[in-house]
Amino acid sequence: MATVSFRDTTRVYPGSDRAAVDKLNLEIADGEFMVLVGPSGCGKSTSLRMLAGLEEVNAGGIFIGDREVTDLPPKDRDIAMVFQNYALYPHMTVADNMGFALKMQNVPKAERQARVQEAAKMLGLEDFLARKPKALSGGQRQRVAMGRAIVRSPQVFLMDEPLSNLDAKMRVATRTQIAALQQRLGVTTVYVTHDQVEAMTMGDRVAVMKDGILQQVDTPLALYDAPKNLFVAGFIGSPAMNLLEGKRTEDGVQIGDYVVRVPRETLAKAEGEATLTVGIRPEAFAVSPDGTGIGIDVSVLEELGADSYLYGTLAGLSDNEKLTAQQIIARVAARTAPDRGNMVRLVADPANVHVFSTKSGLRIS
Repeated sequence: MATVSFRDTTRVYPGSDRAAVDKLNLEIADGEFMVLVGPSGCGKSTSLRMLAGLEEVNAGGIFIGDREVTDLPPKDRDIAMVFQNYALYPHMTVADNMGFALKMQNVPKAERQARVQEAAKMLGLEDFLARKPKALSGGQRQRVAMGRAIVRSPQVFLMDEPLSNLDAKMRVATRTQIAALQQRLGVTTVYVTHDQVEAMTMGDRVAVMKDGILQQVDTPLALYDAPKNLFVAGFIGSPAMNLLEGKRTEDGVQIGDYVVRVPRETLAKAEGEATLTVGIRPEAFAVSPDGTGIGIDVSVLEELGADSYLYGTLAGLSDNEKLTAQQIIARVAARTAPDRGNMVRLVADPANVHVFSTKSGLRIS
């Protein structure tokens, strides 16, 4: 087990004028489960591959513990990686696949078998050790790939979207198993995903990336409650936060024909800006009891049993304008949602309203 440090780590691919990863500074604590998340092309997998030694580092450095590993080959870094592709040897049994790395290290057979048995027991694979990969389900193959990493007892686990080949139900089951296993082993883990729900449910901390630049690092709830900028606000949370741009007034921000109240001290921080962006989570909305609030024409209603989500656009828009208008999402109590085509007014507690600078994209309050 060890800490991991990225220090101004940069990767620029030949022929590109933009860094794939630009001066990444990230400290990962001993035993921590760190998730790198972001859209495709944000640099999360490149960062992981630099840590693994599979990508060149053009500037800066990478440390595992007190040891700089920037220029070391992968085999000397004491890491184990689990890929999106399970990469199992089809002609070997599960036991042979799990123990292959130990065999290459000339670990004695008795110790090798003991470590494979221990990992198989941990992963619920004891009954499958004699099988070939073709006789396993997708989830079982992924567990074999995990076991192959575990038996090596590395200082750091690296996981590059290991669940993306599984179906939705299997993904949910496997992600809880991985998180529980990491807690039991206590090994520093860096996990890459594009799925922010995975990131929120698995990580001790989450690092959000965009265009090769680290946007924010914090605990899942801190990211949810206090996003640093518009990108993080719109990326973290499912459904996403409603980000509504409006005209600044003396009392708040005008959205449609309604003014969302914003404290004067918050408005004072955005001196000189004519427009501001307010962020309201779907669950922070409530149907107005007195007919005041943001007017929404309901276009879609999702009844999920315990909850209902209504989707719509600002009231008063023409049919053509609605095609390109921003969608607004609100969570309402089950079986009480208005019918499609109706107009409703939504309000939010001022304490649950986030305010961002439209110009810079940074959080104001």
